[in-house]
Amino acid sequence: MRLALRFAGRELRSGVAGFRIFLACLALGVAAIAAAGSTAEAFRQGLASQSREILGGDVVFSIDQRRFTDEERAAFARLGPSVYSVRANAMAQTAAGQRRLVDVRGVAEAYPLVGVVQLEGAPSLAAALAPADGVAGAVVEQALLDRLDLELGDIFTVGQTRLRVGAVLISEPDRIGRGFALGPRVLTDVATVEASGLLGGGGMFGEAVRVLLPATADPKAAIEEVRETFPDAVFEARDRSEAAAGAGRLIDQLEYFLGFIGLASLVAGGLGVGGAVSAYLEGRKASIATLKALGARGALVRDIYLIQIGVLALLGVGIGLAIGAATPLIIGALAADQLPIPALFAVYPEPLIRAAAFGVLAAAAFSLWPLARARATPPSSLFRKEMSGRPTLGLESVVASAAALGLAALAILTAPSRGAAAGLIGGAAGAFLALSLLGLAAAWGAGRARRLARGAVRLGLANLAGPRSAARTATPAIGLGVALLSAIVLIQSSLLAQVTEVAPRTAPSLVFTEIPADRAEAFDAVIAQALNDPGPDRYARLPLITGRITRLKGQPVDIETIDRGERWAFDEDLTLSALDGPPEASEVTAGAWWPAGYAGPPLAAFEQDAARGAGLEVGDTITLQVLGREIDAQIAVLREVDWGGFGANFAVILNSGAIEGARPRHVAIAMASRAEEAAVTQALAADFGGVNVISVRDQLEQAATLFDRLALAIRGAAAVAGAAGVLVLIGAIAAGARFRAREAATLKVLGGTRGQIVTAYLVEYGLVGLIAGLAGAALGAAGAWPVVTQVFNATWRVDWPVILGILGGTTGLGVIGGAFAAFAALSRRPAAVLREAG
Repeated sequence: MRLALRFAGRELRSGVAGFRIFLACLALGVAAIAAAGSTAEAFRQGLASQSREILGGDVVFSIDQRRFTDEERAAFARLGPSVYSVRANAMAQTAAGQRRLVDVRGVAEAYPLVGVVQLEGAPSLAAALAPADGVAGAVVEQALLDRLDLELGDIFTVGQTRLRVGAVLISEPDRIGRGFALGPRVLTDVATVEASGLLGGGGMFGEAVRVLLPATADPKAAIEEVRETFPDAVFEARDRSEAAAGAGRLIDQLEYFLGFIGLASLVAGGLGVGGAVSAYLEGRKASIATLKALGARGALVRDIYLIQIGVLALLGVGIGLAIGAATPLIIGALAADQLPIPALFAVYPEPLIRAAAFGVLAAAAFSLWPLARARATPPSSLFRKEMSGRPTLGLESVVASAAALGLAALAILTAPSRGAAAGLIGGAAGAFLALSLLGLAAAWGAGRARRLARGAVRLGLANLAGPRSAARTATPAIGLGVALLSAIVLIQSSLLAQVTEVAPRTAPSLVFTEIPADRAEAFDAVIAQALNDPGPDRYARLPLITGRITRLKGQPVDIETIDRGERWAFDEDLTLSALDGPPEASEVTAGAWWPAGYAGPPLAAFEQDAARGAGLEVGDTITLQVLGREIDAQIAVLREVDWGGFGANFAVILNSGAIEGARPRHVAIAMASRAEEAAVTQALAADFGGVNVISVRDQLEQAATLFDRLALAIRGAAAVAGAAGVLVLIGAIAAGARFRAREAATLKVLGGTRGQIVTAYLVEYGLVGLIAGLAGAALGAAGAWPVVTQVFNATWRVDWPVILGILGGTTGLGVIGGAFAAFAALSRRPAAVLREAG
């Protein structure tokens, strides 16, 4: 080993010229994985550091459709200091008749328990909410002021209450923890919201309490204590460990997505790693032959170059870790104030250690095979400048195989969803294998096609079919990058088309909530006049009920026995409806609807996927807690629900008799043009001021804007894998530089012109780019189609301009590579090249 270290040190002192592609490929993949992990960890630490502020306390309990009872309030008071808030959606209206849906929140005097409400226009929240001239104060977001042309001090109406704009709401400490809002936020006191009439029976409202616990108290134990005290109460409870609802899962998915791109880059760049090692050993054939001729054993040769590869691999991993660790710090410096959730940007060891492990395993998996071949080649072949040895079952091949398996295992074990990770790894491996076989097939096909060609084209096809063909090395790497980029582009374009084109054609453009049951027919008359008597394909009205499924087949709901993807229907409140007969365009998959006028025991229509996830069939019984009582309903219908379409899109629909006498509020949907939306909103202002009007079109436009903002970042991240393919192509060109120079010199001596030689190289490398692009786009489409149609249930659409642009880019990349290879080969004089070859 001492001798191996001496030889390795002497060779390393000559520089790393032959390992630049090796270092670049390794550093690129490690940097992507390290950056993804470090950025995700920064968000996790940011959420953890402000968990109390985000939640507004240590625990929060929230309910819908009712207020907390005196007994419940007493139980919360025993836990520690608390503050209550109420919330509702309502229409804000000015004296000029302008209207906008807002998210109204009333808070108690002690609000906030933790953190500070940031305002403009008032010294404090108490001052902003203080009444003036008998009008209660409110703080509102700037978006509402802009929409309704309001200024500080102006008056507007919400429900039955007049409010004065006391300040502009910049932020609330618990805003992230509250989640999505349908409209601009309006913050006032609890008494004002109570006086507005928004908390009446049947309305869509809720109440929450935030509690500060003693320092030694366990938040989860406190939640469990309340649940045991009120076993029949239906409320949501969260502690500070899950302060931002859904944010933790979103961060996991972000890290997984970006980390998978980094892993794909590392795998794609693995060919560059292997090619760089092969090229380096090609240049050391004379040294290896001399060592073997002088009696050096294969183990010594292996150790000499293994030490060099190991040192340079650590250097490449170190470069990648430095870039990956610096990336989130740069993001924090440039965009910390614009991020939607808090982040603590710092250097975190765990994601860097994980990225380093990925890099070391990838280096071992792809670099040891060329080393095994060099060790197995006899000296006589090496002196003839041939590397003809075949890797045997030795240390190198065993370690390389173990490293490849370790790479896959590490990717699966560190992913949020191991099943999804295994699927993606298997898909990537399958795609890589398919692209590798395609490269071989392209070389074989070029060999057959050259018989039909003439001149420079024939020469280019012969090169493509030859033993040093870039098709064998560059096609898999470029194709994998193109496949990943194409899949992301196709998924993104299909979802964007769903939001901007498909949904506006099929989904309602207006949703009306809080329609009083006793005035439902009068409401229909106003809509009929404003929309010129719309038919059932343009307008529908249904009762709207909030409830929760508490028992299945007579047994309490055990959420662990339900498929994870369908638990949404059983672990939280649902919006339900009731019908006197089948709705329009009902997609029944099992059972039959009850007839109009049915007056028997309660029946239910259930969404088929949720029912199957819980093992429910037609004839089974479910128990729902609805309107303060429990209803045992038999499943009569399983149905397919088009969640993005126009119709009765509820997971559960009861027969009308099941809620007879309850008179819940109603909800209505309508298809309308932009002009009709304005007319309807204006028509409802006089007699139905309490009805909320939700513009789905506005929500879709906001979603489209968000998609557009994310598009460049997503495609840029995916392009990292494409960059690895570019490095592999450059490595293939560099590895064959000496052979290409000798080939060009021979052709020039035999009368070939510079134009013919350049054309031959352009044909060869241009075809490599075209083949890799076509194969990658096809594989990307194959991977994107099930995601769009099965996971998102969206309409499949191909963004042809972008796909053609990708194909043109890969072909152009190949052409540029061919030009570079040609001019590099032609830059040397034939005599010098041929003397060197001899």
